[in-house]
Amino acid sequence: MKSPSRRVRFWLAGSALVLLAGALALWGAARWLLPSDAEVSQRIAEGFEKHYGIGLRIGGAHWSLLPMPVLVLTDVATDQPRPVTVHRIALRLQLAPLWRRVVAADTLEVEGAVLPGEAIRAFRGRAPETIEKGRIALPAPWTLAETPLERLRWRDVRWIDRRDIELAYDGQIDFDPGWRPRHALAERAGASPPARLRLDREGRNDRWQTRIDVAGGSWNGVSRFESLDNGRLRVSAELVPRDVDIEALVQTFGRRTFVAGKLHGQTTLTAEADKAGALMRGLRTRTVFSVSPATLTKLDLAKAVSTAGISRGGRTVLDELSGTLDTEATPDGTVLRYTGLKARSGVLTASGNVRLFNRRIQGDAAVDIVDGVVGVPLKIGGTMSDPELSLTGGALAGAAVGSAVLPGVGTAIGARVGQQVERLFGLDEPPGSKKKPKP
Repeated sequence: MKSPSRRVRFWLAGSALVLLAGALALWGAARWLLPSDAEVSQRIAEGFEKHYGIGLRIGGAHWSLLPMPVLVLTDVATDQPRPVTVHRIALRLQLAPLWRRVVAADTLEVEGAVLPGEAIRAFRGRAPETIEKGRIALPAPWTLAETPLERLRWRDVRWIDRRDIELAYDGQIDFDPGWRPRHALAERAGASPPARLRLDREGRNDRWQTRIDVAGGSWNGVSRFESLDNGRLRVSAELVPRDVDIEALVQTFGRRTFVAGKLHGQTTLTAEADKAGALMRGLRTRTVFSVSPATLTKLDLAKAVSTAGISRGGRTVLDELSGTLDTEATPDGTVLRYTGLKARSGVLTASGNVRLFNRRIQGDAAVDIVDGVVGVPLKIGGTMSDPELSLTGGALAGAAVGSAVLPGVGTAIGARVGQQVERLFGLDEPPGSKKKPKP
């Protein structure tokens, strides 16, 4: 006669075998009923093209249910002349909500993506309004969880701008309900010194503590998100730059500058749009700044005044440079306007305004020499890599007269007189202008 303990062991073993057989049967049925990897790949590509009108090629797809539902896509590319490409996309779903027919994603990972700006711009206006507003329509009876995605993580995502400058970024966002970031981190991959942005939500408010470490300094403050009464969305921020090295800052993002020094000031940022995807396209910023000491690394103001001709190269060391910088995003790039510029050193003082767009420079300045020459007018032109200073036509003629009367300082005085005569008769318009002279 078998002992009770042996009967218990046999019963447990038999029960385990029955459960295992049942699990294997269920798994086999699921694998038989649910689509294959190839079918998943085909459905995703068809759905993408249906929503956006742009084809999608998927090199490989793999999905599994256990131990947790995972979908992995590899070698993904859009069907465009210069495509968006992604080496790997991995989506991990939460298993428990699926039994209640609720879709909740634990993590979405994107690795090795290349995003040409021209390819991304082709998607504007193509996405359904539900996707633009963060909603995804699912077939009944499936629904989205209150927090559809817990975490988004990206590595080596490269953005290529209009000038073919390619910059890599890493980052991560942890979401609260309503697609509100709870914590966010974005950084320029491989940048030295580090360049990173961190956001931390203040409770359940639509306010985030904002910390930016860049170019050896900081740019910290508070950011806000609002849904306005007219249905539009608005993002704003107040930030304070401190000890930001200007040359290191622009080099971090593949740009050039002819101003060196450490930046201090106050920045406000605003963007307003009907849809979240359009917020960056309406971005405006204003920074009231000072740089002390400062250096113009490719311009020599004193030389331009003394020679009364076109001046390129050289340096101007300043005790302080201050002014206001306004930026505005446009369909053709970002416009930068410097107004109320004031510079001073032991040799000169200067004031002026400058506009930068697509690396081209347009501006004017008035330079005062400490020996008494006041307001010598200069035009600023050229490019960011090759800026130049020159006098206008009337000012240049005046400089020639001044030089004949009184060499040296007379050149600058004549330039000033020439500019005033030029303005009096409305001659400071560019050649070919149809503007009539003043009486």
